[in-house]
Amino acid sequence: MKLIGMLDSPYVRRVAISLDLLGIEFEHAPLSVFSTFEEFSRINPVVKAPTLLLDDGSVLMDSTLIIDYFETLSPPGSKLLPSQPQALARALSTLGLALTACEKTVQIVYEHNLRPAEKLHQPWVERVTRQLLAACAELDKQLAAQASDGVRPDQVEVTCAVAWSFMQLMLPDVVKASDFPAINAHAARLEQTDLFKRYPIA
Repeated sequence: MKLIGMLDSPYVRRVAISLDLLGIEFEHAPLSVFSTFEEFSRINPVVKAPTLLLDDGSVLMDSTLIIDYFETLSPPGSKLLPSQPQALARALSTLGLALTACEKTVQIVYEHNLRPAEKLHQPWVERVTRQLLAACAELDKQLAAQASDGVRPDQVEVTCAVAWSFMQLMLPDVVKASDFPAINAHAARLEQTDLFKRYPIA
């Protein structure tokens, strides 16, 4: 089994950490959707990170779908999401915020790094930035109200930490750590664990 994609992608990194937590052995191939586009395309013509190549040759893509596949295969005591509907709804609500923050961060980075400066559409950047900060504010509020057992992180804890570290890597001047103390403290704690250190963001 092979996970394709760079760990500076929050989507690739959350899959790597999740597979590790679930006890799934895999090989990591750090291919870039930019610098190694052609090599990546030979594995998956869509060139979407993360891509997971299963042992039977099946190709899975999209971090949430990959994780959902292995959640389905995992025994009840190993799952990273709750099975009770109300608890699951709360978890998915928080996950939605973290993944939205990732998405908006990527949009801002691409707008500045891939689009020529003269074509940058400032109203769009301002709108996406507003969405990003709103997602972070709600996420910070939710994490501040949740207690962690400090033992084995679940999917919400993994994704929130991965998302935050990505935002701090890419947009620290936009998403200021001091404005979101609960997320910042949560990510700082997990980034010091051996689990997260095995899959460094940079």
